[in-house]
Amino acid sequence: MNILVLNGSPRPRGETAKMIAAFRSGAEGAGHRVTVIDVCRLNIHGCLACEYCHGKGQGACVQKDDMQRIYDRLPETDMLVLASPIYYHNLSGQLKCAIDRFYSALYPTAPARLRKAAMFLASGDADMDVGARFSFEGDFLGYLGLEDLGLYTNHDEDVLNKIAAMAATL
Repeated sequence: MNILVLNGSPRPRGETAKMIAAFRSGAEGAGHRVTVIDVCRLNIHGCLACEYCHGKGQGACVQKDDMQRIYDRLPETDMLVLASPIYYHNLSGQLKCAIDRFYSALYPTAPARLRKAAMFLASGDADMDVGARFSFEGDFLGYLGLEDLGLYTNHDEDVLNKIAAMAATL
């Protein structure tokens, strides 16, 4: 299985990074290929809502920036993992910006291989992630119909072992 992890944390050794490392270890140990893209290190512009992708572009975004690195991987991706710290009850702005740009990548339909999703969230306080949960449940599970492999937070008991175990059983 090809797994794409979008890391929305600017902290290379923070709680989000720990969850990604636990996942990667479990998934690679089970023979899966894991690619982690640190969206905070990329130059990704916000969606212009120009509709080029849904017209003349036929699914291609008019903007030519680092989002292309994600677009290039999506057709071969079986599972998507969204990982982020919580900023004001939602995903980091960097990850949210990348997610907004999925608008073109999902036209006219989502990539055929993409079937599963998981989310890892880190926050200073528990239960501060309502916006991120809404996006995951509505955009990825609901709209795209992806199989829910779980939403994990750094406040969940034994979360790193739970993430590694989930990854090892994919």
